[in-house]
Amino acid sequence: MSEAIAAPPAHPAPQPVPSDPDDERSVKLSCRGLWKIFGEDGNREGRRLLQRTGGKPSTRDLDAAGLTPAVRDASIDVHDGEIFVIMGLSGSGKSTIIRCLSLLLQPTAGELVFEGRDLLACSQKELIDIRRHKMGMVFQHFALLPHLTVLGNVTFPLEIQGIDRATREQRAMEVIELVGLGGRELDFPRALSGGQQQRVGIARSLATEPELWFLDEPFSALDPLIRREMQDEFLRLQRLLHKSIVFITHDFDEAIRLADRIAIMNHGEIVQVGTPEDLVIRPATPYVEEFTRDVARSKVLSARAIMTAPASGADYAGQVLPGDRVSSFAARLIEADRPLAVVNRRGQTVGQVDRDAVITLLAESA
Repeated sequence: MSEAIAAPPAHPAPQPVPSDPDDERSVKLSCRGLWKIFGEDGNREGRRLLQRTGGKPSTRDLDAAGLTPAVRDASIDVHDGEIFVIMGLSGSGKSTIIRCLSLLLQPTAGELVFEGRDLLACSQKELIDIRRHKMGMVFQHFALLPHLTVLGNVTFPLEIQGIDRATREQRAMEVIELVGLGGRELDFPRALSGGQQQRVGIARSLATEPELWFLDEPFSALDPLIRREMQDEFLRLQRLLHKSIVFITHDFDEAIRLADRIAIMNHGEIVQVGTPEDLVIRPATPYVEEFTRDVARSKVLSARAIMTAPASGADYAGQVLPGDRVSSFAARLIEADRPLAVVNRRGQTVGQVDRDAVITLLAESA
């Protein structure tokens, strides 16, 4: 069985912005008390140290043992169909934690549960089967096989699964079309631009139809314009496929554009988890506050954050959802001479937003 290490949270949890009940989703992947410790025989020595200290080793304890904690007592839940972004500066532990969650690295201690199944209690054969059939991964560096065509790269994981040629090529062509590379299936990677190569990597990871999709800074090596294009493409694919996604980035603008929720890491610890709105309105630590200081609030705050109670008999100029970002409807509202109704997914009016509130917010952002 896996070894669970419990420790109290480092900081009091902030109260989240109330969410729409329609958005509640089941948990696809969760970890509790997850540690990854490096050093000479780091996993074994790390477990011993965690046991001796009751799961709360100090920096002095770790240094004395010659151990380096890359992930410290991490606990998160990734919901079904959610884009869950993990972010932090270089050395914060974000790339290590995604490798632990995908079991490319064996965690030192903790619990890791996928679809109700304890992954750390699975046999090696079971883990290989889960990774091949239920998980997909896209890396920062495209990791394409240069001697294979686009079609060959995308069919490669299906070939490893033992799927017959006709079936795997049909599936590969479907995802090649899906990522916008139709007609390029016989090209080799050297003939493609950086953005096109990353699309091949995305297609390859989608070919196995994963339940859980890991992306480790997939766009950071791209030029800014191509990066924006790939973010658009990523959001389009998510609207079509509704994957459960763990996405790593160090760019907060990218995180707030893509994420349903964000976990911010610092020195191996997860210091806060919340929606982009939560992090900006209620930073749990000075580190999070500094991290979000320069974010344009209109890009992050939603109608829910600035709405007031609906007025009886009001004549509204239109409707927005509680989760709609202010930037998406600000121009429409400023041009109107009436407020907008905030309507939930059941069609109930739960509030209203007026022009003065939006103008004030835009002025604060400026």
